[in-house]
Amino acid sequence: RIVKNSCAICVSKFLLVKENINMGKTNQSSVTEFVLVGLSGFPELEAIYFVLVLCMYLVILLGNGVIIIVSVWDSHLHTPMYFFLSNLSFLDICYTSSSIPLFLSSFLTSKKTISFSGCGVQMFLSFAMGATECVLLSMMAFDRYVAICNPLRYHIIMSKTLYVPMAAGSWIAGSVNSVLQTSLAMRLPFCGDNVINHFTCEILAVLKLACADISINVVSMVVANMIFLVVPVLFIFVSYVFILSTILRIPSAEGRRKAFSTCSAHLTVVIIFYGTILFMYAKPKAKDSSGADKVQVTDKIISLFYGVVTPMLNPLIYSLRNKDVKAAVKNILCRKCSSEGL
Repeated sequence: RIVKNSCAICVSKFLLVKENINMGKTNQSSVTEFVLVGLSGFPELEAIYFVLVLCMYLVILLGNGVIIIVSVWDSHLHTPMYFFLSNLSFLDICYTSSSIPLFLSSFLTSKKTISFSGCGVQMFLSFAMGATECVLLSMMAFDRYVAICNPLRYHIIMSKTLYVPMAAGSWIAGSVNSVLQTSLAMRLPFCGDNVINHFTCEILAVLKLACADISINVVSMVVANMIFLVVPVLFIFVSYVFILSTILRIPSAEGRRKAFSTCSAHLTVVIIFYGTILFMYAKPKAKDSSGADKVQVTDKIISLFYGVVTPMLNPLIYSLRNKDVKAAVKNILCRKCSSEGL
């Protein structure tokens, strides 16, 4: 009995000490805000980047806003392709608006911090919009496949009962993945170090600050990348194999040119989007410290390109070579001018 009692006392004391240690760790890891480094180490570049990013952000809002307005306003554009395009434009506005305003404000003030909850919201929106765009681009590839490879049954296959759930499924899948990745990242303990060497709360930069095992996060991100990057890329690749084989069987050169022009804009957007991602994460890392510093600056600039330039190019690519969008914009302007004249 004495041995049992002494063992029980030892076990209770051990559990009490362990609980106190865990409470100490919890108190020690309570981070309320993060510091975003950005380009603070290069003050000579901040003014240039502020003007460039501000101008590009205004172009993003204007260009994607015009795409959404004409897609809703003009009845001739009430087709699956423009429905997906308006979703892509809305997605680009949401993605850039989740980070660019804070990024611009950091140039105007010495305070370059973001709250813990704000970091979580920014991470969620970034993940949700990125994953949704991957799936949405694959849905747009399927739309182009049906339009070129099966044109006679296009309106039957791509009915509203199909393309609306396809777009909704893209948003739901991206949001569910984002909830999972964000919750796994934000529940980690952060032991005092709250300096994020990035423009935004990028998840890889945040995970580097965690003082716990992140193997679950790594595994979940690998699985998510397989689902939202590899699978859509394979789907797009197979779709365009069938599209190109169909186009090459068209006897006339004019017919081949018209068929290819219907999917050239989407193909260009896909190449820019996935090409930037591949360049960001597939390039080799520098081993020496001086090279690592240069690589970090390069990574930030590439990330800025991915987050700003790509959403800016999307409406330009789809509108400059698209007669339907140009005609819709002219019709809206003419209606406005005629109504003001009356």
